[in-house]
This record gives sequence, structure tokens and C-alpha cells, in this order.
Amino acid sequence: MNGQKRADIKPGLEVDIVLKQDQSSGKLTRGVVKDLLTKSPNHPHGIKVRLTSGQVGRVKQVISTGNPSANE
Repeated sequence: MNGQKRADIKPGLEVDIVLKQDQSSGKLTRGVVKDLLTKSPNHPHGIKVRLTSGQVGRVKQVISTGNPSANE
């Protein structure tokens, strides 16, 4: 799943993001979503999120859906 639709991204998901300083190289950083920062329903470059580590970037790939029992 790519990270362009806000409805697909939820806190607790494991994702790959591209940090601002890594946009030119395309280097990805893996982490767990803490907050969604993009307000629009979709974004062509990926939904901007803050990871639990505090890093901010745009979601390029959703790795896992987090806790499977947390389907709300």
C-alpha cells in the first residue's frame, strides 16, 4: 500500500517515510506512525506523518497494519 491516501494511514502503523533531507536521494526511514500531519484526504507525494521517534516525513510504503486486534 502506498502512503497517498490519508484514510489508509493510522497511528500505530509501521511505515517507510522519506525525510525532507533525504528527498533527493530517496533514502527511506522505517518507523511507527505517531501523528498524521497532512489534513487533506490524499497527497501525491505521500501523507506527512510524525513517527514515534519524532522524525517527520512523507509515507512512501505501509509495512504493517500494527496491532491486528485494534481494528476500530
